[in-house]
Amino acid sequence: MSANNAFHIAVLAGDGIGPEVMAPAIEVLRKIETKSGLSFRFTEAPAGANHYLAAGKSMPDTTIKLCEEADAILLGACGLPSVRYPDNTEIAPQIELRFIFDLYAGVRPARLIPGVPSPIVGADQRGIDLVVIRESTEGLFASMGKGVVTHEEARETMLITRKTSERLFEFSFRLAERRKARGKPGALACVDKANVFKAFAFFRGIFDEIAKRHPEVKTDRLYVDACSAMLVKRPWDFDVMVMENMFGDIVSDITASLIGGLGMAPSADIGDKYAVFQPCHGTAPDIMGQGKANPTGMILSAAMMLDWLADKHGVEGAAEAGETIERAVDKVYADGLKPMEFGGRNGTADITKAVLAAL
Repeated sequence: MSANNAFHIAVLAGDGIGPEVMAPAIEVLRKIETKSGLSFRFTEAPAGANHYLAAGKSMPDTTIKLCEEADAILLGACGLPSVRYPDNTEIAPQIELRFIFDLYAGVRPARLIPGVPSPIVGADQRGIDLVVIRESTEGLFASMGKGVVTHEEARETMLITRKTSERLFEFSFRLAERRKARGKPGALACVDKANVFKAFAFFRGIFDEIAKRHPEVKTDRLYVDACSAMLVKRPWDFDVMVMENMFGDIVSDITASLIGGLGMAPSADIGDKYAVFQPCHGTAPDIMGQGKANPTGMILSAAMMLDWLADKHGVEGAAEAGETIERAVDKVYADGLKPMEFGGRNGTADITKAVLAAL
């Protein structure tokens, strides 16, 4: 584990464009080493659809052991549409790691970077800076691999427990408090469907209980359908939102689309002891090997990792390093960098070179 400012990072590059966006993130972290008192030891390990094809498992036991021993886990995109388990589900070690290490808090920031186009009118003036917190081990995903399918019907069961919900809400309130200390609104909205389902009424009830412990955080309660409509009209009205797993899966893709797309969106899955950091996008096999992949989401995920390491180990320099990466990304986009998914000409190499230069 970590010794002072030295961190051991497990690197699971994954499939498709996963390795192509992971390499720039490692380059950025190497550059950060030269500008800070931090040092990193990177250990690569297999995970994903290609490993499943070779060995019949999404990842070997040695990969899981490495993740257990490392200070943090960097994960590229995993899975390929053409590679499936016998039940026709995709190979998804990113989901399996959430269950293995009890990573109950999925953190999905959505911040509109200067110079990046948003489909929302007025977003360039008003700005977008919000965080979706997605419970990542329960909800509808708790039945992954356990559903019952017959010729006539299929059933999946949603699970919400008090223990996980309490931890999730405490995490969410702490994040809102940290954002408030950094000059953000520090407001938290519980997003659910409590008007229809008893499980979500239970979820909201626990939220109300935890809210009493954090009176300085402004709270709101929203139904997920109304929340989705509001997000695509006035996303600047939101700060932090917390919700069940499946709702978070959908809403986090909506919020990513508001800030330029999944290629711009970082994420983290965090538990009490372990954390995984990865971009929100998939493996994009259609552009694999063409130099078109946007590494921004992966680079910003590395910045999130540094902020988490700072909080976990009390290393202030790590938080400063994460902010340095974010400022470098902001600068290159404000200066006119335009990835190919925006209709520009800048591919993986251009974006990487620009961020390194800005550092």
